[in-house]
Amino acid sequence: MKRIGILYHPLREKARDLAEKLEEFLSSRGISSWRCSAWHEDKAKPQVAGTELILSIGGDGTILHAARIVIPLSVPILGINLGRLGFITEIDGNDVLSALPDLLDGKGWIEERAMLEAQVADRSFHALNDVVLHSVAVRLVNIEAKIDVTVLTTYRADGIIAASATGSTSYSLASGGPILHPQSKEIVLQPISCHLGLSHALVLPQQSVLDLKIAHREKAILSIDGQVELPLSDGQNIRVKLSPYITRFLRIHEPTYFYSSLWQKLSGTRNES
Repeated sequence: MKRIGILYHPLREKARDLAEKLEEFLSSRGISSWRCSAWHEDKAKPQVAGTELILSIGGDGTILHAARIVIPLSVPILGINLGRLGFITEIDGNDVLSALPDLLDGKGWIEERAMLEAQVADRSFHALNDVVLHSVAVRLVNIEAKIDVTVLTTYRADGIIAASATGSTSYSLASGGPILHPQSKEIVLQPISCHLGLSHALVLPQQSVLDLKIAHREKAILSIDGQVELPLSDGQNIRVKLSPYITRFLRIHEPTYFYSSLWQKLSGTRNES
């Protein structure tokens, strides 16, 4: 590899220190690198061209930033975990310097994950985890849901989650949704604290187009991966479908890692990242 990008959690001193150490390590091997806060997506994006690998230092939240930063180039991401859960990170921060030489020599494999696209008016947003429509205040909101132009129901709930397979182990799971294999391309439609309408999750095929419409005289927020938020006016429509882009991860564990680690991670303590 000739060029590697380093994205880090800006509020964690350990992440900043590790980013510096990794930059020095790569320089000692004659590899060009750049580093940037994962939260500064607009600043990082122009540096992605020509980059062969992204080192994401922090936790799952840092990876969500990284996934949007590399669009549309789908540069592989190695997730370096400094948190306690790390569902989509790959390696512990204490182990990365010893493991990196083998990875730079070509060991490991690439896992591809589906993303979602949310269209609002003339704007498009891409999410690795989920697209969430939720009420502004502590109150229920009415959301009409259509699947492939056919009306499904009008939910009266705190909100609606459209999750990818990656997001099925996140907010959707906490709301009672199913767990999908990480390489699945289906979309989970999961209501949040549903009062009226279908209260159970639906798993939609990958070609589905989901339209969510806010009732008149009501307000809501569109959340992309829990990191990008957009206020919505009444009657506004949000179209959600599979994104044309994917996220690619560099993995060192066996392809069956998901099953062996599922219970261990779900029984652990969640951590903001």
